[in-house]
Amino acid sequence: MYREHFGLDKAPFSITPDTAFAYPSSSQRDALNILLMTTDSGEGFIKITGEVGSGKTLLCRRFLARLAAANETKRRFRTAYIHNPCLSPHALLMAIAMELKVRVHNPDSDHSLLDAINRALLRAAARGEQVVVCLDEAQAMPVETLESLRLLSNLETEQRKLIQVVLFGQRELDAQLARDNLRQLRSRITFQYQLGTLSLAETICYLQHRVTVAGYRGGLLFGEAAARAIHRAARGLPRRINILAHKALLAAYGQGAHSVNAAHVRAACDDAPKDTLAAVARAWLARIGFTLGSRRLDLAVRAGEGVHP
Repeated sequence: MYREHFGLDKAPFSITPDTAFAYPSSSQRDALNILLMTTDSGEGFIKITGEVGSGKTLLCRRFLARLAAANETKRRFRTAYIHNPCLSPHALLMAIAMELKVRVHNPDSDHSLLDAINRALLRAAARGEQVVVCLDEAQAMPVETLESLRLLSNLETEQRKLIQVVLFGQRELDAQLARDNLRQLRSRITFQYQLGTLSLAETICYLQHRVTVAGYRGGLLFGEAAARAIHRAARGLPRRINILAHKALLAAYGQGAHSVNAAHVRAACDDAPKDTLAAVARAWLARIGFTLGSRRLDLAVRAGEGVHP
């Protein structure tokens, strides 16, 4: 709707992870470096955690893209990506086998399935290939399925592990792995990293980076006050930043403005889910026939809501 108005070739703030829009924040850069370093050294298990909307899936896709790029010059990696690992232990092994294109003669048998994967991994090792399995949304994995991953870590030669597993998950994954019956799996996680949020300076650069990738060729589209308001309301989380920035662009477009200011961001925040404390307070005041300027009300309830800038 606003793309032509702002001179954009495509939507800049889609919440779908797109590596073309990836912004190298310090947290993303450090996490990617850790993944590449540990993969290169052949570590067994790696864990990446982060808040909802912090960019875990995008990081996973960037990591897989880097491994694919390495194969262009020297084939070294075979990868499997499981985007929904909320599976039974058998179903997870079957999903990994399918991703790695492993032929299983008796797919109903756990022994046959694990044996087929093991043979495929040995063949890959003989060719000098490293096998990497990435599990997204790992916090959704049942406990027994997490434990079954330990079976994969037992597959090794005298020199190195035959398979590397990278777990991407929300912070609930840490609570899962803290269970006593998962202590053996937990002890095999050699590296871990928690994704952080964007700083204010990174948010300003992030906003301009995404509109530039989308084709914007003008000056600063989001003024400093607008960027500061978005950062504060989104708490530095990229997905929330995208949602608010998109709505702020809509508000600016609706007024015929060619840049986004703090008022447009406030309008975007006002369009947030209506179950927030501020919305409840407004509804209650309306029922008793009392009106109060939205800005003053926001200031009064901000401490409890944490949404409005």
